[in-house]
Amino acid sequence: MSDDAARPRRSRSAALTWLALACALVVLVVAVAQRRDRPVSDRTVGEVTRVGVTGGASIPAYLRAAGDELARLDAPDGYALVSFDGYLTPARAAATLDGTRVSAVVARVPLPGRQTEIVRIAALTLPRDVVAGMAGVATRKDRETADYRSRAAATADPELRRVYDSGAEVAAREAEAYRTGCACVYAAVVSAPPDALRGLAGRPGVRVVDPAPEVTRLDRTVFTPPLPEQRDVVRPPADTGPAEAGGMGDSSEAARTVSGPSPTAPGSVAGSGAPNPAPTS
Repeated sequence: MSDDAARPRRSRSAALTWLALACALVVLVVAVAQRRDRPVSDRTVGEVTRVGVTGGASIPAYLRAAGDELARLDAPDGYALVSFDGYLTPARAAATLDGTRVSAVVARVPLPGRQTEIVRIAALTLPRDVVAGMAGVATRKDRETADYRSRAAATADPELRRVYDSGAEVAAREAEAYRTGCACVYAAVVSAPPDALRGLAGRPGVRVVDPAPEVTRLDRTVFTPPLPEQRDVVRPPADTGPAEAGGMGDSSEAARTVSGPSPTAPGSVAGSGAPNPAPTS
């Protein structure tokens, strides 16, 4: 074969190669452009950070571990879960946390022998936001009371009616307590540098400060502080039935948890919605 005959074939082959490369480049550019147009997915969706104690855990062990971590803490400003020795009013909580940046408080109505709901109330300004949040919870509890009573009136099952009546009685007492700014706050979510957190841990009424430097988003964090009356282990929830005596008191058991943060506006505090026939944790 002569050089003259081979040269056109090589020219056509080279042209086809360059054309293929050009097409591949166009496809790549289009793909990159489309990828940039797509919204970037959030890889943290579904991830939840837990701070506090879990069912069956040893309370003394938790207190020691939190204290040790606080002593070693050298991170910059970060979140921490503060647990109190008892149930505080909004004003008392404000005094105990004075000078500390607060994001939320954790509260429940301590009815003797009754299972009550744990709520997390967003509170940037104490005690005002806590009082407003409690008013919102009271409004929701009024709705739950009416719903329970409506269900009790509509059922012919005596046992189910007893459950509904019991739920209505608890919800009504919770509503009354929150409406009066009860001594129901037993923990708070705060943020501060290590030295400030260590100082807070030494204040009267503070049981423990559990640092949580790993927390970056409160809406994806579940806080489970020990109840003030829990001294040995975190026990499963229990409801012993209607209390014989009126008024509020301590319960030896944990209660239902609403992990979502609650707005400060009255009537809009996050909760469980319509009540279930038999409240569970």
